[in-house]
Amino acid sequence: MSVPFDVAQALALARAGGVERLDAQRLLASLIHRPRSWLLAHGDNALDAGQASAFRAGLMRLVAGEPLAYLTGEQEFHGLLLRVSPQVLVPRPDTEVLADWAIERLSIGPAAPKVLDLGTGSGAIALALAHACPTAHVSAVDISSGALVVARANGERLGLAVEWIESNWWGALAKRRFDLIVSNPPYIADGDAHLAALHHEPLLALTAGGDGLDALRHIAASAAQHLSPGGWLLLEHGYDQAEAVSALLRSRGLHEVQTRHDLAGHPRCTGACLARASVGETPHIP
Repeated sequence: MSVPFDVAQALALARAGGVERLDAQRLLASLIHRPRSWLLAHGDNALDAGQASAFRAGLMRLVAGEPLAYLTGEQEFHGLLLRVSPQVLVPRPDTEVLADWAIERLSIGPAAPKVLDLGTGSGAIALALAHACPTAHVSAVDISSGALVVARANGERLGLAVEWIESNWWGALAKRRFDLIVSNPPYIADGDAHLAALHHEPLLALTAGGDGLDALRHIAASAAQHLSPGGWLLLEHGYDQAEAVSALLRSRGLHEVQTRHDLAGHPRCTGACLARASVGETPHIP
């Protein structure tokens, strides 16, 4: 049986175990239902046996590489507090680059744009766009029914309207077209060394086989059939995939190819648009 100890001792135990200070504080704050700031002024507050035992168990899971978000059940993304579970990828700060770019496009686009998030997971991107652009009609697709349960619950809790669709990429979208399509698809190559550290997260959301470009190829292949003239496709990808993704988009007839960089300065998102027809020209839509 765990011997009860106080807040300061709990955090010292975490430090001795190599757990990051902020992660330890967030874990403990979640377990005792207090804000993290409260811990700083209450180091001598005793934990009961149950709290002590749960904290020790949580530290073991963190040391084993499990994301803190799965222990606390929540993760912040673009100012929204999302519920997460092992059914979904934990939203990353770098993906906010994709959300920011999408919001930028929405600010200069149609007044009531049709938006699609492909491979929505927890709903992070779709909900960030719905929150930033209340006039948008946002749809979100995922192949995982478990992920959609998480995403739908996040939307309901946040009071944000999103159309949730279970589909393998474009499968259930028929001939629907959108003014903006965004996606953070699986893009890690098979056998990549980074996968070992991500084994607690759903493999389906991380890797798309071979060189990691399979999902990006599939999205690019049909993008022009689902974009309205002048519409944009924005994709997150690996730090070393920008040139390959740019080439994919150009090969599918998209224009104005651009790349944005993440917080570490790596090329992280690439996008392009479907050309508008010239004045007097009949639009050609593949």
